[in-house]
Amino acid sequence: MISGFGWAVLVLIFGYLALFLWGIAIAADASGRSVWLFGRASGRDRWAAFGFRAAFVVALFGPLFWLAWPILHKADPLWTEGEVAALGAVGVFLAGVGAMGTSWRVGVASDATGDLVSGGLYRFSRNPTFLGQFALLAGVGFAIPSLPTILAPLLFLGSASLQIRSEEAVLRQSLGAEYERYAASVPRWIGLRRRSGK
Repeated sequence: MISGFGWAVLVLIFGYLALFLWGIAIAADASGRSVWLFGRASGRDRWAAFGFRAAFVVALFGPLFWLAWPILHKADPLWTEGEVAALGAVGVFLAGVGAMGTSWRVGVASDATGDLVSGGLYRFSRNPTFLGQFALLAGVGFAIPSLPTILAPLLFLGSASLQIRSEEAVLRQSLGAEYERYAASVPRWIGLRRRSGK
């Protein structure tokens, strides 16, 4: 059984993915070029691209497979049958907060960096989109505790860490001292703006 909280987070993740793909199509149409840069990925970036996709597939479809085949959830020591309402409420909250993050440049390429964005959420995190997506996936894990929903945010976090290393290298190369100053004052994940020593 999946609780009402569980169904709510599944609807949130499905809605987020639909809006994300729609946003990519709109941004590509407006710019006249593809904003999906994962097609050009190689090496660890290709692994990161695969990990991102796998994390969302596992989070969305894992609970449905567990529901469809009871043998799977009966063997899962984390499956709670929706009995822990507090976890479900926390999960819906996290997923709702996480679903607010969006980005229309997906992947990294040295010729597609654009200008440095340092306002809004980027004052508190150099990667607010990844942070929001992680919160969305963690919310699914809280609302529907199971092996696939706990694996999904971990897989995402590993993929994001790989991707971030590549993005930071490209940004340092493209933007130089401007990015260095920004990176020195804003944490990679989340926190308060630090004073730069420069």
